Amino acid sequence: MYRIRTGLNYERFELSYLTRALILLGFVIVAVLFVSCVPKEQSTNNPPPANSNTNVAANTNTATANTSSTSGASRIPITLPVIDALLADEEFVAELRRTVQPTDEQFDKLKNMARDSVLKLDEDDLENANRSTRGSLAEADKKIKELLGNERGDRFLQLAREYWSQGEKEISLKPNEVPTDTRIVINAPAYRMDLFQDGKLIKSYKIGIGYPEFPLPIGVRSAKEIIFNPVWTPPDEPWVKGKFQAGKKVEAGDKDNPLGVLKIPIGLPSLIHGGKSPNRLGSFASHGCVGLTNQLVQEFAAHLASLSGTSLTPAQVKGYEKSRTETKEVDLSHPVPVELRYETIVVDDGKIHIFRDVYEHGTNTEESLNRVLEVYGLSMNDFTPEEQTKLRDALKKMAIDAHGKPVEEGGDDNKKPSKSDKVTRTVKGSKEIVIEIAALKGKGYPVPVNINNP
Repeated sequence: MYRIRTGLNYERFELSYLTRALILLGFVIVAVLFVSCVPKEQSTNNPPPANSNTNVAANTNTATANTSSTSGASRIPITLPVIDALLADEEFVAELRRTVQPTDEQFDKLKNMARDSVLKLDEDDLENANRSTRGSLAEADKKIKELLGNERGDRFLQLAREYWSQGEKEISLKPNEVPTDTRIVINAPAYRMDLFQDGKLIKSYKIGIGYPEFPLPIGVRSAKEIIFNPVWTPPDEPWVKGKFQAGKKVEAGDKDNPLGVLKIPIGLPSLIHGGKSPNRLGSFASHGCVGLTNQLVQEFAAHLASLSGTSLTPAQVKGYEKSRTETKEVDLSHPVPVELRYETIVVDDGKIHIFRDVYEHGTNTEESLNRVLEVYGLSMNDFTPEEQTKLRDALKKMAIDAHGKPVEEGGDDNKKPSKSDKVTRTVKGSKEIVIEIAALKGKGYPVPVNINNP
């Protein structure tokens, strides 16, 4: 089914795209994205588990010890900029007033506090950026509880996580799981997105990911539609500056539109979209979204349509670019699962890749490595002393955040946020270490297929 929108304010911004109505409640029951999907429900294989070397939050907004499984809402990272976006949604505000019951004074202070956190963000100063995911989470946790008290503060954070976690499915965690069905797999620390068809990897992409202050979530969502030539009306937000003006629409197909030629919603507030320059791929590039160049996202859209059984040729995809003033929505014939992982330790064909812990989950530990190796019937004790030394050294070197600072397992719930108010745009130093292990030859997650080199 095709729908056309001309000159509509369809997109507010990546992080602030929170104004749609709640359709299906309950993270552990169903996956729901946007309401335009036809058909509404399509049977698929059970989604494969994601990664067990992922630290998740339990009843707090900060990282805790590894677990074998967890509810989706507990993994949602809530920072003050995310709260600012949530408070722009009328239904979230109504539910907040009903369940948390802040006073009018507390509500006003909450809005000002969240807005102030966004006003302080500066994306222009790249080299001096010094904030972090963990610091941002701790800051939100501390300030919310100071304002609302511990009990209502916990209630507010849980509400925010549950509201954001709509569209995800409960997952049982297992390392390096290879899908047996058709799905998209996104692994943030690897800056990689894979397309699987009936369990076979057919295409890989190097991607841009959300800044540490706007991390990608973890869970299984769905892609149900492709929106070509999305309109963007800049909101009244501090990041709107320069050639953009708040309230002044950026037309569909405009070369300055930050969403590029198309977007694919994958559950609020995340999108897969174009508009990124090649040098942003393999790095931080968005407010909680997956970024590609316009050319790559058009190619991806054609693949996605094919995976879903939707009639949409590459020529048609390119053709939409010519109708620059028309926003066209294409419903996928069958929803395609989108699995968002956080795996910093990945085995593939005789190699162990250890990625930098960019979102500070504390996953690069020997315990996490052994959980990965157990999948292949191995442990550190099965390796030579030289191999063990290399692996331990690599874990230590990659147990660092985007700034090269050490990340401890489990995290420090009382960590003070950085004094810097810059958005982290760059990763300083190596992003991964690769170690060859003979005993793992022919085992592991598939190597990339026809991946783009940014």
